[in-house]
Amino acid sequence: MTNYPVGDFLIRIKNAAMGGKKEVVFPKVKMVVEVALALKKEGFLNEVKTDKTQITATITYYKKEPLLLDIKLISKPGLRVYMGASELSKIRKPSIILVSTPKGILSAKSAAKQQLGGELIVEVW
Repeated sequence: MTNYPVGDFLIRIKNAAMGGKKEVVFPKVKMVVEVALALKKEGFLNEVKTDKTQITATITYYKKEPLLLDIKLISKPGLRVYMGASELSKIRKPSIILVSTPKGILSAKSAAKQQLGGELIVEVW
């Protein structure tokens, strides 16, 4: 068992994309499943399958290159980073930032539209 399963899952996704792998298998954790579904919604993952004990994520490729180029963890176990809705609306980056809100894991754009703030989890581009 890891200390920070979401971070471990995201780094495994990044390493698999850099290594040319198509799938990542990870133990099932509720937060990891939500992050995987948010990445699928944003187009970085092609498919997310879950069963009783594990989650299988398929990475999206376009012309033999992964759409997911890099991942930067923002919140870590030693330092959590939070932003309100007004601060999220000011973010102008080409990358996508995933935010843990009271309504689940959302991108920073959709969280700002719904006037929700929360913990910044990861920046993906």
